[in-house]
Amino acid sequence: MPIVDHNAMPEVPWRPGYRTWDIAGPANGMSTTLTYAVAEFGTGAPLHQHEDEELIVVLEGAVEARLGDEVRTVGADHTLAIPANVPHAFTVVGDAGAKLLIYFPVPDPFDRTTYLEGSRPEGI
Repeated sequence: MPIVDHNAMPEVPWRPGYRTWDIAGPANGMSTTLTYAVAEFGTGAPLHQHEDEELIVVLEGAVEARLGDEVRTVGADHTLAIPANVPHAFTVVGDAGAKLLIYFPVPDPFDRTTYLEGSRPEGI
């Protein structure tokens, strides 16, 4: 039974103030991707869309999320269920930062991502 020690996972370079660790993905033989992220106030992801669905679970803190034309603040114990090809973005709000789990049903979703604002993070 594969068990992943989160404390042994290497950090994946992402964006300043936005740290990530790949819990599951191609590196450990998975055909899906699960990432843990710790993000500071004001960080997040610029407007983009994926060819695949995405789930973002807010474990702690809050994000201001944009899905299509709708903008809402989403707090802990809530999940953003983002359909394929829907433009979306988020920014961490509040003083405490945020902890997130991000899931994709494919091994490398960023090969299937179009950035509508900003650009792909340098580390991926």
